[in-house]
Amino acid sequence: MPDKFAATWVSYSSITDFQQCPRAYYLKNVYKNSDTGNKIQLAASALSLGQAVHEVVEALSILPVEDRFKESLIKKFNKVWDKVSGKKGGFFDEATEKQYKERGEEMLRRVMDNPGPVGELAIKLKDDLPNYWLSEEDEIILCGKVDWLRYLPDTDSVRIVDFKTSKKREKADSLQLPIYSLLVTNTQKRPVVGMSYWYLGLSDQPEEVKLPDTAEAHQQILKIAKEIKLARQLNRFRCPQGESGCMFCKPFEKIINGEAEQVGTDTAYRRDIFVLPPAENLAEDSYIL
Repeated sequence: MPDKFAATWVSYSSITDFQQCPRAYYLKNVYKNSDTGNKIQLAASALSLGQAVHEVVEALSILPVEDRFKESLIKKFNKVWDKVSGKKGGFFDEATEKQYKERGEEMLRRVMDNPGPVGELAIKLKDDLPNYWLSEEDEIILCGKVDWLRYLPDTDSVRIVDFKTSKKREKADSLQLPIYSLLVTNTQKRPVVGMSYWYLGLSDQPEEVKLPDTAEAHQQILKIAKEIKLARQLNRFRCPQGESGCMFCKPFEKIINGEAEQVGTDTAYRRDIFVLPPAENLAEDSYIL
């Protein structure tokens, strides 16, 4: 079997980065700060909101169903929010932070009032970062974290649920659920019989989406993964907009050019966290979670 440490690892977020702008992919997934040896991350309000809400909801899956709502999700959210409060979360004023925090609280109240799959049996994958060989021959590994796996005991099967905190709906051609379908199918034994998005800021219940053809999804993801591997081998990561850059790579160029402020370090993932003034930051709801 090939060496996992020498393999090219791809995920939904890294594939999306590459499709949007290879230069942005490089700056977010390959480049390391010469001073610390860490990768770089841009903190922003939409990202912080999504991270906090996801942390609270996803943590419920390891609890017995009857214990999930014994403590208010709002109380848990307030504790989690401390991690992203202020500049370290991309917030430059109290009014903006208050607005985002209230959005998060509203989403969690919706979950408490309408638990849906969160109030039912769930499967928790053992690995912190589920992964499998997308292609041993090409030495490519697909990895990623799935928000929620609802367990159906009558058929010993699972349904994938992805929580959305964005104001925008996922595009029909998004690769997110096809990738999650491949991950879940190849990292546990139960069949995937359904998939849905739950737009926590818009709807009281998940919205079903069509199950992808796994063979087609495999070929589609492998094709992009091979392009990423080749770009890494050639060290060629060009922005589609040329030297002027685009909305995806420009903010990260500012970081490496010393125009951003470092506000912390994520020691778990070895990433230095930076912020840019609001006018120079990435557009609202443009993050992959």
